[in-house]
Amino acid sequence: MTRAKLQDGVHIFKENKEEVTAEQLKLMGTQDIKYIEMKRVAEAKKIERLKSELHLLDFQGKQQKKHVFFFDTKKEVERFDVATHLQTAPELVDRVYNRPRIETLQKERVKGATPQTGLKRIAKERQKQYDCLTQRIEREKQLFVVAQKIQTRKDLMDKTQKVKVKKETVNSPAIYRFQTRRKR
Repeated sequence: MTRAKLQDGVHIFKENKEEVTAEQLKLMGTQDIKYIEMKRVAEAKKIERLKSELHLLDFQGKQQKKHVFFFDTKKEVERFDVATHLQTAPELVDRVYNRPRIETLQKERVKGATPQTGLKRIAKERQKQYDCLTQRIEREKQLFVVAQKIQTRKDLMDKTQKVKVKKETVNSPAIYRFQTRRKR
């Protein structure tokens, strides 16, 4: 009954105001930053794992070919055929990855599908993985911006006099300039 009061014959309850100190607010902000940084690091690890799996072979243009063959004479250079040297079909010479040899093509077949549908399915799966990679990269960037914004708000709680230099946008936090004070 300590929070209740009788006024004009009606019971009125005093609202319990929860007081949050500045130190508690800083601690809550720190915990938020740590959580977001943890999620950002987890996204970065997933991005690295996806990049190592995909090798970014056919992502945004063709990769530079770095296969070097050495010859002693110019006649050997003129007679040189890449397909015979690599023991693969001439259509597959331009591939940077998964360049099977002729004997492998003769021995093994794709089970349950023709080679064209199998290649289409593999290409579709690879495209899904690249889409997932771009989404994760974008999410990691967003988490980084959110962490910066929370850190800026936390810094504002400590300082007394501030001047806003740049407004907050979707991709970057607000930028403030603080007046320097000599602490004695």
